[in-house]
Amino acid sequence: MSSIVEASSAAALNSVSTPESPGTSAQIVLVRAGRMPEVERAVVSEGLTVQRGDVVILETPRGPLTGRVLEDISKTWRLMSHEALPAITVQRFPTEDDKVTIRELESLSAQEFMPWIMRIRSWDLDLELVDLEKTLDGEKWILYVLAGRGPDCTKLALQAAAAGLGIIEVQPIQAAGTRPKEEAKGCGTGGGGCGCGS
Repeated sequence: MSSIVEASSAAALNSVSTPESPGTSAQIVLVRAGRMPEVERAVVSEGLTVQRGDVVILETPRGPLTGRVLEDISKTWRLMSHEALPAITVQRFPTEDDKVTIRELESLSAQEFMPWIMRIRSWDLDLELVDLEKTLDGEKWILYVLAGRGPDCTKLALQAAAAGLGIIEVQPIQAAGTRPKEEAKGCGTGGGGCGCGS
């Protein structure tokens, strides 16, 4: 499924605007953000140059995540007058400390996969957990579930918050790719972290 999603997403995102449309001097790239094959445009931070295949640290609306650069589209993509710059920023290359954190979070995600499956079953939700990851700052779990955007996605976010499992974002996945998310915030130490929000 990932190759189909990536190819279709890249084709849509790499559309060329008219020559008259305003541009930006920043490097714009396609990146795969996080654990799932979600392809997004990203602005590269000033003073940084990246190329295809680079592993990078991204600042995203979901929080800081690792990502991989898929393609530089600076020469083919132009910012339209009604558009804002991409919401994702390529911040930097991973430091040695980042690499340690990434390995620790990958290990934690592997440990927490089955407990989250059991929680979903105990809450009687018609969802299948595909993958999960924690943002690099440790503030949020992102749960990728195989389902449509239905009430059970909302229920999962609410149940997790009520159980004190911190800040949880539920990202539904379908054959066509990711769908809009559901998010809930709460306080707790489940999943190895704690987050608080109103």
